[in-house]
Amino acid sequence: MKRKFKEDKLVLATHNSGKVKEIGRLLAPYVQEFVSAGELGLSEPEETGDTFTANAILKAQAAAQESGQVALADDSGLSVTALNGEPGIYSARWAGEDKDFGAAMQQVHDRLGDSEDRSAAFICVLALAWPDGHVETFEGRADGQIIWPLRGDEGFGYDPMFEPEGHDRTFAAMTIEEKQAISHRARAFAKMVENCFE
Repeated sequence: MKRKFKEDKLVLATHNSGKVKEIGRLLAPYVQEFVSAGELGLSEPEETGDTFTANAILKAQAAAQESGQVALADDSGLSVTALNGEPGIYSARWAGEDKDFGAAMQQVHDRLGDSEDRSAAFICVLALAWPDGHVETFEGRADGQIIWPLRGDEGFGYDPMFEPEGHDRTFAAMTIEEKQAISHRARAFAKMVENCFE
């Protein structure tokens, strides 16, 4: 039996404003008030897990403990088949301290070289944590392929180089609404809403 979210306020365990906006839109029908870890001045825990799930739990539990409120964290990234799943959990770290995703995408492109296998997936794991230590997790994925040169200027992160299956545009060339209908994050959210929200 999944635990239901019954509170008025939810802490979003992120300092990334792009993520706050995207998550806020997805959960607006179900949550009265959001506040981000950045706005609360919460510390950013070191992501020492070796899976998306472990890192999502770590971030959600840290925010729940520090704030005393239910907290939601996600850990997500791009998994490229020919690179043995990299950048994977290190997707943000490939962009470095300056969050230079242009350089990170160039690195993916360079390391792929002339590999014929361009398949990849965006994976998102959500962790909903209560201050008493209880956690619920949900995974969503969007399969597709790596394209080059980059296309589109919406979205964030690796969106300009990822073309989801069944589409001829990258995530970055789609409107926010189009992307949210098929994204890894939206799929994880659908599972969470079904199980944890009224």
